Amino acid sequence: MTTQSKPRRRPSIHMIDTEADALADLAVSVEKRMPQVSALLIDEIGRATVHSAKTMPRDVVTMSSQVEFVDEASGETRTIQLVYPHEADIAAGRVSILTPVGAGLIGLRQGQSIRWPDRDGHERTLSVVGVVQPAIAN
Repeated sequence: MTTQSKPRRRPSIHMIDTEADALADLAVSVEKRMPQVSALLIDEIGRATVHSAKTMPRDVVTMSSQVEFVDEASGETRTIQLVYPHEADIAAGRVSILTPVGAGLIGLRQGQSIRWPDRDGHERTLSVVGVVQPAIAN
């Protein structure tokens, strides 16, 4: 006998306070041009646990971090750096926060997975394998 399972809740996520503010402003600024990504990002910011940069766990995907993840639909493992739109360069592995993948990965911890829509609206599972934070300049 099989039972239907309820839709899975999205995993808890974490954001740096200053990044959450900047991302909210960014999402609002592109709302008319990119309504889907804007809405997804605003929803994620709204449900995030917010931390100062000093108290953010090191295994959380933040802006400028490098993240290795698996797209469970294709089985492909990718390593990208999550960046603001003006820094994006897909050939160099720098993916904008204003892409479905970028908005889906922000705030996840190593070992977490999320079911997330792609550009075509199909849900995919993204699983974080590893996170490397950028070096802090002295």
